[in-house]
Amino acid sequence: MENRPNDGKRAAARGAIDRENKMRIAATLIFAGVVSLSAPGAAWSQTPPAPKAAAAPQVAPAAAPTAVAPAPAPAPAPAPAKAACANPNALGIARTVEIDTTGGPGFGFEHFKQLDFLRDHEVVLTFDDGPWPVNTPSVLKTLADECTTGIFFPIGKHATYEPELLKKVLEAGHTIGSHTWSHETLTNKKLTEDQRKDEIEKGFSAVKWALGGVSPSPFFRFPALQHPPEMVTYLGTRNIAIFSCDLDSFDFKARNAQQVIDVTMKKLDKLGKGIILMHDFHKHTAEALPELLHRLKAGGYKVVKMIAKAPVQTLPQYDEELLKEAKLPTVSDRPVSSVVQTISE
Repeated sequence: MENRPNDGKRAAARGAIDRENKMRIAATLIFAGVVSLSAPGAAWSQTPPAPKAAAAPQVAPAAAPTAVAPAPAPAPAPAPAKAACANPNALGIARTVEIDTTGGPGFGFEHFKQLDFLRDHEVVLTFDDGPWPVNTPSVLKTLADECTTGIFFPIGKHATYEPELLKKVLEAGHTIGSHTWSHETLTNKKLTEDQRKDEIEKGFSAVKWALGGVSPSPFFRFPALQHPPEMVTYLGTRNIAIFSCDLDSFDFKARNAQQVIDVTMKKLDKLGKGIILMHDFHKHTAEALPELLHRLKAGGYKVVKMIAKAPVQTLPQYDEELLKEAKLPTVSDRPVSSVVQTISE
């Protein structure tokens, strides 16, 4: 990875997420198949990073209101023009489904059993914890090469580190939701209810900020797939869909790319379909994805694209907080090739 000024802080963020993922393995063994998880998760903290000059710095959490006042629905973002697929053997997109998120529907049989909408040999590709340098661009290239798509659940802080990278995810036509502000496990008993709400709301506002004011989809995934019942209820009042998964690639503990492929395909061949949980944050996932998509194609699997009927309605106080605290860059960190170009000699 390119040496960047805040690599030390990024390494701290990576270490915090890896520690949380170890906890998640134990939680999955205990709670798999439960509709709503209420047991507390192990607490962890993410070292506050020094944001890049153009990124929004950390801001103190603001208390979320006990009653959400209705707001006019924001206009949906214009869909990027769909480029013709240059790969005649591409995996492609079999169908697109539109989700009405009223009441906060849940998806993914690991926790939610009601909405069984996938047909045999259909999959939904999902990616958590980005955007992240090198790995996310690699995932985007692979998806583009196969003319297919996924749902990205970025961490709010990471979105503020790499706003231009998250914009590329949107420009490529992928669906974008949210994965909290700092990847805090919301079953942590040390958190107040308002702090849990802050994690949710600040995450969505950070993604919106990174996308230049474009509201993401009202799709949310809990860190470690741990669902505090009161936050499940809260998301319902906010008309935000909750995503678990049907199968977890466990890419965060894989030793290499081949292990990601083997684990995913073994589970998928057993289930026959499903929402697949991966991470564009991890190197092995990016390395595994080309072969994994080839295996999906060879196995007769088809990708389903999920889009929302309407974008999320972020709360004004969180939007304003991020805008107020954002600072203009003082020194550009763009590469020379993107700043200076020879146009004649």
